[in-house]
Amino acid sequence: MYTPHVLIVDDEPASIDSFELILMAGGVGNIMRCDDSRRVLDILAEYPVDLMLLDLVMPHVTGEELLEQIKDAHPNVEVVIITGIDTVDSAVNCMRLGAFDYLVKPVDETRLMSTVTRALEMRRLKRENSSLRSGFLSDALDHPEAFSHMIARDARMLRMFKYVEAVAGSGQPVLITGESGTGKELLARALHTLTAKDKPFVPVNVAGVDDTVFSDTLFGHLKGAYTGAQNARAGLVEQASGGCLFLDEIGDLSAASQVKLLRLIQEREYFPLGADLPKSAEARVIAATHCDLEGTRDDGRFRADLYYRLCIHHVHIPSLRERPDDIPLLIDHFVHKAAGLLNRDVPKVPERLIVGLTAYAFPGNVRELESMIFDAVSNCSGDVLPVAPFRERLAVENEVQRVELGFPHTVGFPDPLPTLAQVSDLLVTEAMKRAGGKQTTAARMLGISQPALSKRLKRMVAGQE
Repeated sequence: MYTPHVLIVDDEPASIDSFELILMAGGVGNIMRCDDSRRVLDILAEYPVDLMLLDLVMPHVTGEELLEQIKDAHPNVEVVIITGIDTVDSAVNCMRLGAFDYLVKPVDETRLMSTVTRALEMRRLKRENSSLRSGFLSDALDHPEAFSHMIARDARMLRMFKYVEAVAGSGQPVLITGESGTGKELLARALHTLTAKDKPFVPVNVAGVDDTVFSDTLFGHLKGAYTGAQNARAGLVEQASGGCLFLDEIGDLSAASQVKLLRLIQEREYFPLGADLPKSAEARVIAATHCDLEGTRDDGRFRADLYYRLCIHHVHIPSLRERPDDIPLLIDHFVHKAAGLLNRDVPKVPERLIVGLTAYAFPGNVRELESMIFDAVSNCSGDVLPVAPFRERLAVENEVQRVELGFPHTVGFPDPLPTLAQVSDLLVTEAMKRAGGKQTTAARMLGISQPALSKRLKRMVAGQE
């Protein structure tokens, strides 16, 4: 996770010492010192400084001269002026040159920390905005290997990958939502790879966990914290230090545990059971849920303040039925995966099977498709994937609206017979109905191209006018 860098520039070492102690007490790290204004631009060229505390009255190069040079060469650096000059003209000129704030010595510690916190937050927002803008302007992923376990070509999925890439460096919590089986943990692992791949990824399912177990699991305990606690134990937050803590099914977290999680995220600290002093939390929190978290927030079952802390970055994974173009890719991937695990030759997939599965709603999403493919490969005795296992499963799981997967069936015709044009229109209408209005899926079911289907639909609409 990114840690901001602060540079203190003052010709009096004692002043630098004072400011440094205040910042360190406030939890600010990566502090650099400079008592010679001539070295400032060289330092900025060499180190990624986010915030500078700058004195005005210094030999060689004055603070105002330096401020103007900094804003010309390094406009993204936030500069807070700290000086003994208490005049309106000086303050106005510094603010005009781009200073974030103007503080007069002696500086109140609380006001200094408040100003530093606001400046660093502004710098973080600018950095994330720049990252998002550059990410979305680019057509290609910078790190496609991070998403190698998520097979997709759907435009929404690719946009989602780009968004995850863009926010990976912020270190802020990420909320992942989506139906069961869409791959929320896979996306969390991809985010971890982009964030801190050499650090731990610690997943925990918090559904149904009571408050005591939640606290002990996440925060650990000291020796003697409760009856039976014969040894101290580090919690998952400590185990995930420097990496990512993945909290799955966050929507089922109890009210008491929500309060403790809020403190962990908001204050970045926690209390192990039996401890009087807090520990610093160094793990990024990634949460996931299949629930409508906004709904549970609105009816009071989920804390609004925790909700807003968790969804600083929000990623929603679309269901498989919303991205049918990904189904053929996933079928091919899972067939090869299952054949490899079962040590068998890769069977050929019949086209009618692909068409039928593309039209299926998949309530279990990608996980359901993988289960179907694995079962079919297990029952495959030839070089073509059998269709029967799919027909049997869909007959049970989707009995009301059954997908026929291209199997022969009896078709009845009225008397007199309809014309070929009428039958064609009825067939197109039925295909669009089964495909949920998606032309690509309907075209695949009809065995024609999407442009050809589009022309037929336009002709049908024109004929009705």
